[in-house]
Amino acid sequence: MVLCAESWDQLISEKKYYKRKFHLNKKTMQVLKQKTHISNVLVIGSGGAGLRAAIEAKLAGVEVAVIGKRKKEDAHTVLAAGGINASFGNVDNADSWKQHFADTMIEGYNLSEPRMVELMAKEAPDLVQEIDDWGADFAKLENGKLDQRYFGAHTYRRTCYSGDYTGRSILNTLIKKAKELEIPIYDSQYVTELLVHDKVCFGAMSFNINNGERTVFIADSTVLAAGGHTRIWRKSSSRRNENSGDAFYLGLKAGCTIKDAELVQFHPTGMVVPEEIAGTLVTEAVRGEGGHLINGKGERYMGKYDKERLELSSRDRVAMANYLEISEGRATKNGGVYLDISHKSKDFIIDKLPRMYRQFLDTLMLDISKEPMEVSPTAHYSMGGIVVDPDTHNTGIEGLYAAGECTSGLHGANRLGGNSLAEILIFGKRAGHHAAERSISLDYQIRSRDVVRKAHANIDAYIKHGDHVARPLQRELRNIMWEYCGVVRTADKLEEGLRKIENLKESVKHLDVRPDSEGYEDLMLAFDLEASIMSAEATVLGAQERKESRGSHQRSDYPSLQKNQEVNYCINLLENGSLKISSQPLKNFSEDLRTVITNTKDIQDFSGMLLE
Repeated sequence: MVLCAESWDQLISEKKYYKRKFHLNKKTMQVLKQKTHISNVLVIGSGGAGLRAAIEAKLAGVEVAVIGKRKKEDAHTVLAAGGINASFGNVDNADSWKQHFADTMIEGYNLSEPRMVELMAKEAPDLVQEIDDWGADFAKLENGKLDQRYFGAHTYRRTCYSGDYTGRSILNTLIKKAKELEIPIYDSQYVTELLVHDKVCFGAMSFNINNGERTVFIADSTVLAAGGHTRIWRKSSSRRNENSGDAFYLGLKAGCTIKDAELVQFHPTGMVVPEEIAGTLVTEAVRGEGGHLINGKGERYMGKYDKERLELSSRDRVAMANYLEISEGRATKNGGVYLDISHKSKDFIIDKLPRMYRQFLDTLMLDISKEPMEVSPTAHYSMGGIVVDPDTHNTGIEGLYAAGECTSGLHGANRLGGNSLAEILIFGKRAGHHAAERSISLDYQIRSRDVVRKAHANIDAYIKHGDHVARPLQRELRNIMWEYCGVVRTADKLEEGLRKIENLKESVKHLDVRPDSEGYEDLMLAFDLEASIMSAEATVLGAQERKESRGSHQRSDYPSLQKNQEVNYCINLLENGSLKISSQPLKNFSEDLRTVITNTKDIQDFSGMLLE
């Protein structure tokens, strides 16, 4: 049964609530009521991409609602430290959008979507200037223009920054702007389902993580901006309960296509201990300022992997070297390698690396001017994600848009440092604009009560007695991904990893989920686990098909680039719940831009460029 907007409003006005009861531990749970919230545009995710989408939609004159799992001030965007790219040419006046395009395509090993890269390179200066005008307060030159510095494999200095807290500065500015525009932001909302009828999205179902209250969010357009899937690895720079692959799974269930799931960037250096913060980034600036990498046997080893650049080699090369030293039995006592800057003076370290000095002192009472740090590679960024149209960021499902790390296309096989913050502003704005345009164009919207009922039933089905608890299974999955689909992959390991993931699926059927007065985190973890397992399977399937080593994807059984692998691998969810993988040819772009790529020289010296 479907309802037009008028009859849906009537349903709401009659205050017909969906009610349910469960008998757990011989006690009857409190009867829960469904709330309904209606807006023109719904944004799922309160990080940078989501907030920029919401702001743009509001400026277009429509009503917007934003929902997120975490507190809005603590979205994942705050962890982005290095800076944001834009080819102003304020420091190196030879820079241009075309060179930014070329650097991005090269770093992505030509797997990027050319049109998306072109839009990013062209529009970055305006969006970076805008966010600074709104209050981001980037560093300035004496002439008042934005300062720019090197960051990774950029030909010129084009990274704008606010100290080492650029992401936090941008997020705080967007929150302030959203408040000025009176955009409501609802924290602690876990989205279980995108509401889709006849390939048209009309909102989402969520529950409050603290009290379990369900809300049906009805909207003409929905923007999904809920992050990537890097938390499914044991060592990850993402924090607990974020980037679990839930956006990928929401998209798959709605009928979207996932592309390049196997392309995951591993940062070379994350903390190893304590366990609760393992994976927390140790800035590459430690190596940039002269830090040495030493294995558990006391050997400085980077000469085996890059005898010219040593510790100043590229991110993917250093990550691979660290991983191999650990996996081949030359690890430190806690399963990492040493990063040693203690040969520098304490004053030098405090001046150049104040955040790292404080981080290790606060968490381990370790003085890095006297002792080495233990580090290992850490899953850091999802280059793959939901397939979107480069211009509109529509997902192919009418009424559903996506932006930020949950999408694919911009980064290819390796992300260029500083592009992710540019991405959230540029494509958050585009997604918000086109979402608002669609809403404005509608005379009425079709809804489906049956779809809403099924979304309720899906939540109900999780709450039951069982044999397994979600958190240990999530940890088991993270171990599987680290051991069998980590920095360096092989056919045998990927096959074994896939088998273990299949076994986990059986355990999920017998989860014990018992929400109580302490909150509904158990229910959230159950949904997160299912999403993580599906995202993990998609990643392994893509890694199996990509029989080569390209950028962040390294296979020891296929150690070189292969011409026949210049494709994108796509994943779709079939009606029977299985995943189907297919390949997609790369898009063409102009000879003019191809010439810029051809004329771009490889960077041989990363001195002064390692910041994040």
